[in-house]
Amino acid sequence: MKGKVKWIKDMKFSGECDNKSIDMGEENLTPMQMMLLSVAGCTSYDIVHVLKKSREPIEGLDVEITGERREEYPKCFTKIILNYKFKGNLNNEKVLRAIKLSQDKYCSALAQMKIGGVKIEWNYEVLESST
Repeated sequence: MKGKVKWIKDMKFSGECDNKSIDMGEENLTPMQMMLLSVAGCTSYDIVHVLKKSREPIEGLDVEITGERREEYPKCFTKIILNYKFKGNLNNEKVLRAIKLSQDKYCSALAQMKIGGVKIEWNYEVLESST
C-alpha cells in the first residue's frame, strides 16, 4: 500500500492511495473522523463477509460508532464504542460469532486501536425482516 497527501489550500487536503482519492479537511471529513469510520468500515466488511459465507440471510447492517479522545495533545482515541444494528432473519449465535471473529481476529483497524491502548466496547441488536 502506498499513498500521498497533498495540501490544497487553507486547511484542505487531498489524499490518494492505490489510485483512489479522497478530499479531507475543512469541508470534508477530518483525518480522525476518517480513522473512526475506517474502524466501523473494517469491522462491517468482516462481519458481512462471515455472515454471507455462513449463508445467513443478512438484509442490512448499520454500525454506529462513537470515539472518545484525550483532552490534551496528541488527542488520541481512548475509547471506541460500536453499536451494530443488523436486519434480517439471522441466527443470533452466528451473528455473535461473526462479531467476535471481526473483533478478535480479522479487523486490522480494530487491532491497531487495541495495540494503541484504545478501550473497545460493543453491543448489537438484530431487527427481524418485515417480510
